[in-house]
Amino acid sequence: MGRVDGDTMHIIGAGLAGCEAAWQASKRGIKVILHEMRPLRMSPAHVTEHFAELVCSNSFRSDDDKTAIGLLHDEMRKLDSLIMRCADKHRVPAGSALAVDRVEFAKEVEHTILSLPNVTVIRGEVTSIPEDDLVIIATGPLTSDALSRFIKEVVGGQEYLAFFDAIAPIIYYDSIDFSIAWKQSRYNKGDGDDYINLPMTREQYYQFVQALIIGEKGDFKEWEKNTPYFDGCLPIEVMAERGVETLRYGPMKPVGLTNPNCSEKPYAVVQLRRDNKEGSLYNMVGFQTKLKYGAQKEILSSIPGLHNAEFARFGGMHRNTFIASPVLLDSHLRLRTDHRIRFAGQITGVEGYVESAAIGLLAGVFAVHDLGLGESGIEGGESIDDTRDSDRLIPPRESAIGSLLHHITEGAEKHSFQPMNINFGLFPALTGRHIDRKAVYSSRAKIAMDSWLHRFI
Repeated sequence: MGRVDGDTMHIIGAGLAGCEAAWQASKRGIKVILHEMRPLRMSPAHVTEHFAELVCSNSFRSDDDKTAIGLLHDEMRKLDSLIMRCADKHRVPAGSALAVDRVEFAKEVEHTILSLPNVTVIRGEVTSIPEDDLVIIATGPLTSDALSRFIKEVVGGQEYLAFFDAIAPIIYYDSIDFSIAWKQSRYNKGDGDDYINLPMTREQYYQFVQALIIGEKGDFKEWEKNTPYFDGCLPIEVMAERGVETLRYGPMKPVGLTNPNCSEKPYAVVQLRRDNKEGSLYNMVGFQTKLKYGAQKEILSSIPGLHNAEFARFGGMHRNTFIASPVLLDSHLRLRTDHRIRFAGQITGVEGYVESAAIGLLAGVFAVHDLGLGESGIEGGESIDDTRDSDRLIPPRESAIGSLLHHITEGAEKHSFQPMNINFGLFPALTGRHIDRKAVYSSRAKIAMDSWLHRFI
């Protein structure tokens, strides 16, 4: 990468965070050079060359603003998030969750970015960064080996932390047996029939758990063997190993469902969620796995209703990397030792699609102000080095996006930092007793966010 004009920034990585950062910077008048290595070099987990490909699930999780993630959805929409725009446009039925047609979603994000007049896209692997220009590194948890080595040098030898992430299988709808399966959302949320349910008896469940435990697993390279899993995305066989009832209290819980095909209450239930708008593909909810493909076919086909199942994609496993953000980054996501360089997205240690995009959004906006441009893109905006302006740019701690930023830059334990989804445990604690604490968290966040938006925009 060469030297560019002073009102230009480089963004490395066209995933959720990189595209969100490019969108936010571009609409504020900044010239963006967006780098993406695919398809010239593919990652271990991506299967397309599209920007913002959703590798694991197609779900952005709950859209209920009484939940922490739903509240983040709401805030991102208010901040004119490209990722939320595209998700809303290509959503598919999923009860109270926001799930999308992953192919159409990615195409929409890519088309929007490529249509921006001040964004230039360069395809090819980046192995170093320019010496003088502003850079946002948003390469995600699948950063290439060459760039990873360079980043390690840039951050002064600070070791990466890493965990394994897993991908759930996808099944063709017309291969599901509906004499056994039925459609119903848990507690009839959403349209009431957004999920496909596969019931198990007590005996079938215990046999299934045992099969998961003894099933043939994928091999790990020597340097991967001591890498910890992320607790929010454990493989089903790892959950099974933690206790025979673990899955029944996790992705296979049978509550809130009534089987119209049988009067006997199911002991456990596997749920499938639509993966595209046509409804031809369904993914197995919470069934990320590192079982070998042959074992997956055999074990998953033993689930009642899936005896003739055809798999569009088997589950898989990949190693995710992230930096020790509380040690390395300041409150504006800048590298403490080099303010030209920002990090955004999952490489900062946030977990989840929307969380990744949220940090990309902030990185893009913060970088605009580093270049001395105001919200409209007009030169003469205050510098973020000014204390008052710096405070103005930071979203309130009571908000979801503010709590997420605070966690990865200040709030987390520096020496035991692990990836984290947004949750109310990251918010400032409430005082006193409350009948509905989630509602209070949500109400307080909305008031704080609206006040901040009034000052900021």
